[in-house]
Amino acid sequence: MWYLCVFYHRLLEYRKAEFESLAGLFGVETSLEWSLPKEHHPDSPFHFVNLPSEDVAEQIANRSILVRGIYELWGEGQDFKELEEAIKNYPDDRKLPYLAPESTFRITIDSFGKVISSQEKRDRLQMLAFIPFKGRVNLKNPDHKFNLMDNDYYGSSNGLPAIAKRRIFFGREIGVADRKILQTYELKSRKYLGPTAMDAEMAFLMANQAQVKPGKLVFDPFVGTGSILIAAAHFGAMTMGADIDIRVVRDGRGPECNVWSNFKQYGLPAPISLLRADNNLPPWRPGLREVFDAIICDPPYGVRAGGRKSGGRKLLKGIIGPYTVPDDKRTDHIPSTASYSLVECVHDLLDTAARMLVMGGRLVYFYPVLREDDYTNPTFPEHPCFKFVTSCEQILSYRYSRVLLTMVKIAPYSEEIELAAKIKHLDFKENHLKWLEDGNLHSAVFRPADANIHGDDKSSSKPKYRGKYV
Repeated sequence: MWYLCVFYHRLLEYRKAEFESLAGLFGVETSLEWSLPKEHHPDSPFHFVNLPSEDVAEQIANRSILVRGIYELWGEGQDFKELEEAIKNYPDDRKLPYLAPESTFRITIDSFGKVISSQEKRDRLQMLAFIPFKGRVNLKNPDHKFNLMDNDYYGSSNGLPAIAKRRIFFGREIGVADRKILQTYELKSRKYLGPTAMDAEMAFLMANQAQVKPGKLVFDPFVGTGSILIAAAHFGAMTMGADIDIRVVRDGRGPECNVWSNFKQYGLPAPISLLRADNNLPPWRPGLREVFDAIICDPPYGVRAGGRKSGGRKLLKGIIGPYTVPDDKRTDHIPSTASYSLVECVHDLLDTAARMLVMGGRLVYFYPVLREDDYTNPTFPEHPCFKFVTSCEQILSYRYSRVLLTMVKIAPYSEEIELAAKIKHLDFKENHLKWLEDGNLHSAVFRPADANIHGDDKSSSKPKYRGKYV
């Protein structure tokens, strides 16, 4: 059945990707059918989607972060006359159960992108008098909720492309998103933060892309202050993390201000373990392989924090051999580290995920993109064990953005796979942009503006966006 899905007007590329991931989480195995209202732009908040049942629609809406609501559409039109005709033609067997005398109802009036006065709301409500509601009005806790919505935002200077005509929708509410959780988990109220703490909205989106649910085991190999794992724990998952900085995962800023206290603050189950990933060994053992249902992370790519790996320059160059830290110094020992390029970091991430994810498990991670002449067609790392699901770009500045990549494991790890992955890695390393290996993304992003030698405006060909959240 077709439903009207109304999105929040933010993070536009993430909206359908999150919706489809949640559809898969709730049992929809086929790809979803989408369509737009007449003469609407793809950035429109209004979309039609075909879902197998009302229960699935309600589950998706209640779990989503970017879905404002999902509705059973009773009618649409360019004006109220056309809307009235469409509602009257909607099958009575679909309408009458919600118009019965013993039921209660509420009608909400919305105009997307425009604030309407109380008088305008009353006038629009009177135009719905032709609907034979026989029940009582209950504004606080009704049995059935209805919404009258239109798109009066077109034609104003709000950054959206204009369309020719207005569209009005009326439908029964199936489910709405609970964005109050973003206020609960907002960073400014969190006890322990670091410079790379993931925004709460994005952390929940990453968890939805990974199809996190109760009973699943989620791992973040760059855990930092635990922002991503907090979102996973909110959805009922068991969590584990690792970080190269033992001072972060163990001590924080004291016994009452560390990663563990963040989970305690929200009443969430603490991680099963936070691993000390500075021992120059991968976080797996021969007897410990496919254990994680999802790996979600934000690798260090050198804008706010550069990547580091254990070993130090002398050890990695072979000047000195491996050494053993004495037992009496292990507690406070902090090993030497060396620079860790993004291309090497992502290769290790894909290899670890291929070894440790269960079949069908998801890898969700951010990948940076410099928005230069060839940014419109970026290439991303590949691995034989994974199938690419989706990519969603978040523009952070005029010069660079980050892309959330979602991959699903489709093949078991083997020696042949390991060899094929190394070949893909070397090929990618030889053909990738140079800044991935040099680790100079920070200087590329924050370099002074280039002198305009020819007097041409190079920026005129690039799209303009209102803010970083688009």
